Amino acid sequence: MAKLIGLTFVGLLLALYKNHQSSYQRRLNALREVTPVDLPNCNLVKGVETGAEDLEILPNGLAFLSTGLKYPGIKSFDPDKPGKILLMDLNEKDPAVLELEITGNKLDKSSFNPHGVSTFTDEDNAVYLLVVNHPDSKSTVEVFKFQEEERSLFHLKTITHELLPSINDIAAVGPDSFYATNDHYFADPYLKSWEMYLGLSWSNVVYYSPDKVQIVAEGFDFANGIGVSPDGKHVYIAELLAHKIHVYEKHANWTLTPLKVLDFDTLVDNISVDPVTGDLWVGCHPNGIRIFFYDSENPPGSEVIRIQNILSEEPKVTVVYAENGTVLQGTTVASVYKGKLLIGTVFHRALYCDL
Repeated sequence: MAKLIGLTFVGLLLALYKNHQSSYQRRLNALREVTPVDLPNCNLVKGVETGAEDLEILPNGLAFLSTGLKYPGIKSFDPDKPGKILLMDLNEKDPAVLELEITGNKLDKSSFNPHGVSTFTDEDNAVYLLVVNHPDSKSTVEVFKFQEEERSLFHLKTITHELLPSINDIAAVGPDSFYATNDHYFADPYLKSWEMYLGLSWSNVVYYSPDKVQIVAEGFDFANGIGVSPDGKHVYIAELLAHKIHVYEKHANWTLTPLKVLDFDTLVDNISVDPVTGDLWVGCHPNGIRIFFYDSENPPGSEVIRIQNILSEEPKVTVVYAENGTVLQGTTVASVYKGKLLIGTVFHRALYCDL
């Protein structure tokens, strides 16, 4: 009898394991292959070799690129060098990148590990760049003031908080106020890996200001990119492993109310919102297994989707660019400026195309 119970228990464990394994593969889109979609006149951006995980384009065409991310479980082509913030002037005919010097003595540049970025321009036209940073596997937000003439970033402050254990992306709503996604509930790398494998859906979104910090949305299976509509009335959140984008109504007290959810057949990463049209441009991973288990012989592909009229009953979703990894591996972000599309990746190159 005891032997029978033991065998039943082992069988139950195996069934649970297989069920989780199947769910894990489904969440990572393990079987999906890319159907290529080309764009005209695409060129790799010179000077980007270790990713441009996130990027932000100012209205004047200056683009900030976050490069050199070291993230647990993700490939890095230069793991020993600190990350950088690059600047690219999209008004130039053949734009190149320039590394922005970081000034001020409050930031340890040797452990700088930039992830998501967001900008805020105040009423005096001063530009603040907020950068998610992972020094020594921690999570902080670094606040910089952009000094355009000097082509540098002056470091103002480092923000940490117990409600920000695993920050992925931010959307700035003030010089030092923002919405942030935590892609995991836990800060510990071992617990993070189990949280992701088991699909616990415990990650969340936090509103941070110097006066108030609060969780404003939760229950996500890897909350990732975040963006705010041009009129400031809605917040968009990408749920990477559920393949969803959530639309929330934003209130005067900064709380959020869920409005609708869109489903996709791809892992949605960073969200860029067109300041003119309100369209969402999303960098996506068609097959997440190839991101988290890198194989140079079978590299991760790239995909960019555009979402028009997201608040309508039938938003229009278009795959604008898709590629199997021979040109661009692991797209995380895409943003437009004057008929051009700038595409970044988590650890690879960046691409600049005509639309």
